[in-house]
Amino acid sequence: MDYKDYYQTLGVEKSASQDEIKKAFRKLARKHHPDVNPDDPTAEERFKELNEAYEVLSDPEKRQKYDQFGAQWKQYQQTGGQPGGFDWSQWSSQPGGGSSGYRTVTPEEFESMFGGGGGFSDFFETLFGGMGGRTRGGVSSQFRTQPQPGRDIEHEIEVTLDQAFHGTTMTLQWEDGRSIEAKIPRGVRSGSRVRLAGQGQAGTGGSGDLYLRVTVKPDNRFERDKDDLKTQQTIDLYTAVLGGKVSVQGIDRSVQLSIPAETQNGKVFRLRGLGMPNLRKPDQRGDLYVTINVRLPQNLTDEQKQLFEQLRDLAGEKV
Repeated sequence: MDYKDYYQTLGVEKSASQDEIKKAFRKLARKHHPDVNPDDPTAEERFKELNEAYEVLSDPEKRQKYDQFGAQWKQYQQTGGQPGGFDWSQWSSQPGGGSSGYRTVTPEEFESMFGGGGGFSDFFETLFGGMGGRTRGGVSSQFRTQPQPGRDIEHEIEVTLDQAFHGTTMTLQWEDGRSIEAKIPRGVRSGSRVRLAGQGQAGTGGSGDLYLRVTVKPDNRFERDKDDLKTQQTIDLYTAVLGGKVSVQGIDRSVQLSIPAETQNGKVFRLRGLGMPNLRKPDQRGDLYVTINVRLPQNLTDEQKQLFEQLRDLAGEKV
């Protein structure tokens, strides 16, 4: 029977703490899980070896016995002993022996230790077969699990400003073939999290939740400030000087904006209730702020230039 170096299997020192052992196991288990390596015929066997090593080193009682055995095994080898001549009788764990207590394991540990299928090695069974651990053909009743919900998952999505305004339904396609219909509420902002209950990772106590972290794409028409929108409106010089009405396009409709006479370039008008809906109270909306850009006339005729000169003279301005 071959000696199993569980510390080497997990890549940790013999002085490693329980936390270091757990971290090493989880890292290697994710790397060598058969589902992650479907084309590697050795992945399942490697995964079983990791499970067995973790089962021993994560249990203080088993680890103590294993360390004691390892010290004697090392001494036996140093004296020139051959594997076939080692006396296993004093280390063999008889049925019914060992501790009668039990420890609670998480579903993640349970699946990692026992979900790979198949039994432990002869080495393990010889040392620990009667200690209330894993036995061939199934899991000992001394290992109990408490129902645990699955892990929550976070996923990033992008929506347009119009989708954020009206709300939308998106179909999310997962690699395992599942598809989820996700309703995005009105008024979401960049950084908003939309919760889809029960759509996360499955667990023994139910599935976790899926959180969609929203990013709203930039829009070339509007700048968003929380629930308010900002836009630019160009008007001609004559409307700025004499006043008039211009059509301003909001996100959901156009409105007529009255421009007072002598409106200065850069003037900002506030249109109440034409911004984005509030995420918590969609019937309430922010405002739309319109900045005026005055466009000067170009390609003036001689007559038009003369008229402007007359206007300048009337105003008492001189070059």
